Amino acid sequence: MAVFVSHGEKDTLAFAEEYAKTLCAGDVVCLEGDMGAGKTVFAKGVAKGLGIHEEVTSPTYAYVNAYGNKLFHFDCYRVENEAFAEALGFSEYFDMNGICLVEWSENIKGLLPKTVKRVKITGSGQIREIQY
Repeated sequence: MAVFVSHGEKDTLAFAEEYAKTLCAGDVVCLEGDMGAGKTVFAKGVAKGLGIHEEVTSPTYAYVNAYGNKLFHFDCYRVENEAFAEALGFSEYFDMNGICLVEWSENIKGLLPKTVKRVKITGSGQIREIQY
């Protein structure tokens, strides 16, 4: 895994915008990190890199936010089990040829495609390490 060191939100947004250029239709990216690590900031940068101009917000209460058919941003923090996620239709998004960003992916690991990309964000204060 490669590592990028972010010195603040602007760095994370810019890095994620560039990272988006490496993604292909159908890619699933598991965003890993503690609460407040910057996963949603990263998602905002990816959206910008994909040419999405809508405001990207955390889908904590909606479970998934769709931005056209280009980007699907999941927050599985409150997903109790895979059966619940399946009932919400999560696995259908993985076949829609968009980019899927999945926060708290460990809660739905059995529903994920066999091949996923991983981005792990760690650190505190303004400094974050983004492993990808």
